[in-house]
Amino acid sequence: MFGASVKFVLSVAVWLSSWTLNCSAQTEEEKQPEYWNNLAWQDIQDVLQLQPRTGVAKNLVLFLGDGMGVSTVTAGRILKGQLAGRTGEEELLEMDKLPYSALVKTYNVDRQTGDSAGTATAYLSGVKANYGTVGVDATVARGDCAASFTAKTTSILEHAHAAGKSVGIVATARVTHATPAGTYAYAANRAWEHDGKMPSEAKALGCTDIAQQLVEDNPFIKVILGGGRGYFTSTDQSDPEYPDQTGFRTDGRDLIQEWQDGKQGAAARYVWRKAEFDQVDPAETDFLMGLFEPDHMQYSLDNEDDPAGEPTIAEMTTKAIQILSKNPNGFFLLVEGSKIDLGHHFGLAAHALNDLVAFNDAIAVGKNMLDLDETLITVTADHSHMFGFGGYAPRGTPILGIVPKSDDNIVLDGMPFTNILYGNGPGGSLGGRQNLTGVDTADKNYRQQAAVPMKYESHGGEDVSVFADGPMAHLFRGLHEQVYVAHVMKYAACIGEYTEKCRTSRNQTSAGDQHTWSGFTVFITLLLLKTIIN
Repeated sequence: MFGASVKFVLSVAVWLSSWTLNCSAQTEEEKQPEYWNNLAWQDIQDVLQLQPRTGVAKNLVLFLGDGMGVSTVTAGRILKGQLAGRTGEEELLEMDKLPYSALVKTYNVDRQTGDSAGTATAYLSGVKANYGTVGVDATVARGDCAASFTAKTTSILEHAHAAGKSVGIVATARVTHATPAGTYAYAANRAWEHDGKMPSEAKALGCTDIAQQLVEDNPFIKVILGGGRGYFTSTDQSDPEYPDQTGFRTDGRDLIQEWQDGKQGAAARYVWRKAEFDQVDPAETDFLMGLFEPDHMQYSLDNEDDPAGEPTIAEMTTKAIQILSKNPNGFFLLVEGSKIDLGHHFGLAAHALNDLVAFNDAIAVGKNMLDLDETLITVTADHSHMFGFGGYAPRGTPILGIVPKSDDNIVLDGMPFTNILYGNGPGGSLGGRQNLTGVDTADKNYRQQAAVPMKYESHGGEDVSVFADGPMAHLFRGLHEQVYVAHVMKYAACIGEYTEKCRTSRNQTSAGDQHTWSGFTVFITLLLLKTIIN
C-alpha cells in the first residue's frame, strides 16, 4: 500500500545525499570556457544538420501536458535529474530533444487567461473559443445550449477519421474532461459531462451530455483510456472497484454496457483494472475502452496505492499505439498528461511535477515506437499556471526543498521559503505565512505556499511551448496563435481543409526548388565553360 510513498522518499533521499557531491562533480568542467564553447558548437552543428521532413504525415500524435507551462517544464526537468541523483539543471526531457519548437498564445476569445475547454477547441479544431465551452466557436457563450447547434467546430480527430485513419484518446483525467472532450464533443458548458450536471432547459432543447456524445456519436473511436467510470453509469449501479460508491447518471443508463453492445461482432474489450488491461492483446483487439477510476485516475505518486491497480500513462500510450498502428492508413492519437494540471490546482507541486516526469515517459514511448519519417509528434500544453520557482538557490538545490539562506535572499519576515511558490491557491493563508522551519517540504502531500489564498490555484496567462518532430514539424517556429497547432497537424497529414491544398502547395514548392536548382546548375555550367575557354 505504501510502495509509491516509500519509493518517493527513497528518491528524495538519493538526491539529497548526492547533492553536494554532484554540485562539485558537475561544475568543475563547467568552470572552463571550453566546456561551454564546445557545447554551443555541438548545438550549432546539430542544427546545421537538420533536414526538414516534408512528406505527408501518415500518423499524428499529440502529447498534451495539461497546465504544463514553461516554468513547470523547467522544474520537471530538474526533478527528473534530481530523482536520478544528478543536480538536475543540466537534464533533458524527451520533449526538449525534439528539434523544432515555438510558442503559442493561450487566451480565450473572452478571457485573458484561458481554461482547458476553450484552449482544447483551439489546438484541436483550429478555432478560438470562449472560456468554458468545448467544440463550439466563439458565437457560443458558456451555457448557451441553443447557440451551440449551429456553431460546432470539427476536430483533428474527426478529420483523421474522415480520412480513413484510426483514432484514439489516452488521458489520466476523466475521458469526458475538457481536453479529451475537445476531440469529440460539442458542449456550451464543459461541466455537462453527465446528464446529472445538465440544466433541464438544455436537455429540453436537445443538448446532450459529453459522456453520451462519446458513446452515441463516436462509435468509431478505437481506443478510449482514462478515468471517469462513474460518468457512464447510473446512480443505482455500484462501482466494481468501490462497492460503496455508485455512478452519477440520473437517466438510468449504463453507457459502458451500451458501448459494449454496440461493438457486437467486433474485437472489442472493456477493462477497469490493470490486470485486465495487461491481458489485452493488441493484435486481437480493435476497440479498447479502459476506465480505471469513477473520477480522475490516480496521481503517478499514488498509483501503487490503488486497490485495483492502474496502468501508467506510458503503458496506456504503448497499447494505444499498438492497436491504432494496425491501420495501413495511419492514425491520430491524443495523449494527455492530465494530472499535472490538477496537482497545480491543489498546490501540490510534488504531484504535478512527478506527473510531468510520468508524461515524459509516455513521450519516450511515442518516439521509440514510431517512425518519425511518417509520424508527426507534437508536444504542447493548453495553458500555464501561477507556478514559479526561484530565489537564487545554489546549483542542485532540491527543487522541492528550501532555498538556503544567503546575502541574496533577504527575507523580510526572517522565515525560510521554498524553491517553488504559487502566486495564488490553497497554500495561501489569511493569517500570514507559516514558518517552514522543520517542515518536510519534499513530502508528496506538502502544499506549497501561495501569495493569494484561494480555494484552487488558477491558470497562468502566459504563452506555452510547442515541441515537434516529423513531417512538417519545421513549421513550428516563432510565436503563433494556439489554433496554429491544429492547422499544422492537418496540413502535415493533408486532411480536413488541407486535403488538396497541402499537396498542391508542396508540389509548387518542389517545382520552385527544382527551378532554383536548375538556374544554379546553368550558372555553374556557364562558369565552367568560361574557365575552360579562358
